[in-house]
Amino acid sequence: MLLITACASSAPASRSTLSAVDTASGGGAPIWFETRLYFGVGPADGHSAADDEARWRRFLDDVVTPRFPAGLSVVDVYGQWKEPGEASPERLRSKELLIIHRNTPADRAGIEAIRDAWKQRTGDHSVLRVTQAVDASF
Repeated sequence: MLLITACASSAPASRSTLSAVDTASGGGAPIWFETRLYFGVGPADGHSAADDEARWRRFLDDVVTPRFPAGLSVVDVYGQWKEPGEASPERLRSKELLIIHRNTPADRAGIEAIRDAWKQRTGDHSVLRVTQAVDASF
């Protein structure tokens, strides 16, 4: 029993390499934020997805990754969007882009640049953005 206890107590504690809270400011303010962006990539009606997927991949490589090279996640989702004045929603294959970032002017500007670039490339009127503070460790 003593040997098991000694082994357990001598194991190093797991430590993250990045802190989730800004302890230097003394306020303990969260420094990590999660932004989710939603992009419509094509109709959900059986339309060939190969061209839409290639367009998305180019956008991810050319616009998104240079702004957030440390990492991001992309999830395939189904979405609906109803244009103002339209009778029914448009059903879309969509992408959810998840970025964990610091709440800095540069990161906020990068996110807005991504949204603007998608709208310019596709003619879409909107890219939904949801941002919230998160408790993250890496």
